[in-house]
Amino acid sequence: MIEGRRGTGADPATAHTRRGGHADRIRTAPRPGPKGSAGAALSSTREVYVSRLQAEHLYKVFGTRPEAAVKRLEGGAGRDELRADGTTAAVIDASFEVEAGQIFVVMGLSGSGKSTLLRMLNGLLEPTAGRVLYDGQDLTALSPRELRAVRSRGISMVFQHFALFPHRSVLENAGYGLEVQGVPREEREQRAAEALELAGLKGWETSWPDELSGGMQQRVGLARALATDADLLLMDESFSALDPLIRRDMQDQLLDLQTRLKKTIVFITHDLNEAMRLGDRIAVMRDGRIVQNGTAEDILLRPANDYVASFIQDVDRSRVLTAGSIMVAPGGGDSAREVLAAAPATVGAATPVAELFGPFARSGAPVAVVDERGELAGIVTRDRMLAALGDEPAAATAAEPKEAVIAGA
Repeated sequence: MIEGRRGTGADPATAHTRRGGHADRIRTAPRPGPKGSAGAALSSTREVYVSRLQAEHLYKVFGTRPEAAVKRLEGGAGRDELRADGTTAAVIDASFEVEAGQIFVVMGLSGSGKSTLLRMLNGLLEPTAGRVLYDGQDLTALSPRELRAVRSRGISMVFQHFALFPHRSVLENAGYGLEVQGVPREEREQRAAEALELAGLKGWETSWPDELSGGMQQRVGLARALATDADLLLMDESFSALDPLIRRDMQDQLLDLQTRLKKTIVFITHDLNEAMRLGDRIAVMRDGRIVQNGTAEDILLRPANDYVASFIQDVDRSRVLTAGSIMVAPGGGDSAREVLAAAPATVGAATPVAELFGPFARSGAPVAVVDERGELAGIVTRDRMLAALGDEPAAATAAEPKEAVIAGA
């Protein structure tokens, strides 16, 4: 079952503009010394560009004459047609943007191209065509040395398999990225220890990797990525090798860290439940192409095609859909005050539909949905909720504008 997803509101202290296609510049204080509390150095602010990632018409073709294959794809050739000639089109015309502080999930079955796409985002694979922009910088135009510099400080990767050094302690593993950067040992160990505490591994610093469970080893991998204080984290099926309970625990850990650190994360998974639970936005891939890109609610309510619809047919919609996504304007010309007085309960727009069952069990009256100021934003009726939970996407569209909701209040 899919649990409700957290809100995405930004901390006012780290707020940023998400318009105009350019990352904002934030002038902040230098990194504090080693006496700061856990996470202080990692989340301490300095003058940086808030992360923003853009992929523009990315192609990755393996085989002979890949550039010619791209032109054939642009002209309408299919993936199977190229395969017959011994050419594999792993990624075809992939474009998307990841806003700062967002978890962007790329989901697809094995062979859909999602891991290949991820490796183009940090230059581990060179695109056959297209560009990757990180904070406005074209990574595909950098020299190998310049690209290594960006990867070592701005982008961290967490792999599916833990990739820990067996001859290094947990602390040394967590600090490995800093060692590559040339960070002095005292600072390196301090920052690695803080990252381990954030990842829930305080007290295990001197242990060896083989003394840890699979979930704990993955936490070390996550701590290693956090220790570098990179703004962008790339996570490739990072939890898929874990048992279900441990996997869920790691998802909880990631969401908790994200509320505090507000990293920009690209997360690869083949698991729809995981995608729905973690993703602020989700890109669904099939045969190398992104076939839909939207929020979990977008994908549930408005699947782009039959392929996406088949993916979501077994989803527990009550845990993904929210009151705000299915609310409507109250009828009858009632004022906002009258609607609120008559409602058996008031909920926020981000409340999962599953939490509306109780109020409807006690009363058949509509549930009021209020905004952050406590003002009426809309209502959810019993019929509306049942339609949203059924297979009726057209009946579960977004609410009317707020002005229409409270007209006459």
